[in-house]
Amino acid sequence: MLDQATGILAAARIVAEADSGCGTRLPVLSSQVPLVLRRTPDAVYLVGGAAGPLGGDELGLTIEVRAGASLRVRTAAATVALPGADGCESVFRVTATVGAGGRLEYLPEPVIVANSARHRVEVTVALAEGAALVLRDELILGRHGERGGSCVTRLRVNYAGSPLLRHELTVSGLDEVCLGPAVLAGQRAVGSLLHVEPAWATQDGDRPQARHGPGVAVMPLSDLATLVTALGPDAITLRDRLTI
Repeated sequence: MLDQATGILAAARIVAEADSGCGTRLPVLSSQVPLVLRRTPDAVYLVGGAAGPLGGDELGLTIEVRAGASLRVRTAAATVALPGADGCESVFRVTATVGAGGRLEYLPEPVIVANSARHRVEVTVALAEGAALVLRDELILGRHGERGGSCVTRLRVNYAGSPLLRHELTVSGLDEVCLGPAVLAGQRAVGSLLHVEPAWATQDGDRPQARHGPGVAVMPLSDLATLVTALGPDAITLRDRLTI
């Protein structure tokens, strides 16, 4: 149902907290179609309860990882953003907080932007000092035989109250400049992997070093964070390149 106050068509929420046995329990696992959450032994999966998102949809996922807890969030399949009436944009917002000593791994499958679709993904993460994060974002322009629509992805991450990363990408399968060497270089798949690991600050030998190669760049952001960005002709190649 549409919440007039927030403009969100559907919302889901996860709260993870440490239990007395050094594990993690989920006191809150709240779903709203089409955002359906399912817990498995290895992760909480976001399962699409309907097609889309369609143009005009506004979907939101809130994640709270409390101090000392660990949570992995995945999706059961790729997300296909589809066009809606009047060329409206669909939006998916993820808002996450991770407490001291907590760990969040947000590892969704790719977003595929179909022809004529307009989609936006906004991810905002607040990490307390000592919190860890692994966050993957993958985008594919079009299904088989399609050029694909347009998509904007925005990632904002703070660590201990200070900005760590502000990253934004705008792509379109119909924009020749975007498809050219300045952005996609003729590739259909693009993505990033952000890894924040406080232990790196005291373990110099384990910290990834800056490097680049065909279709990939590894960029240390600080003594505890690294960003990998990559391009590829397909999802398999992109996933292979998004490693540290």
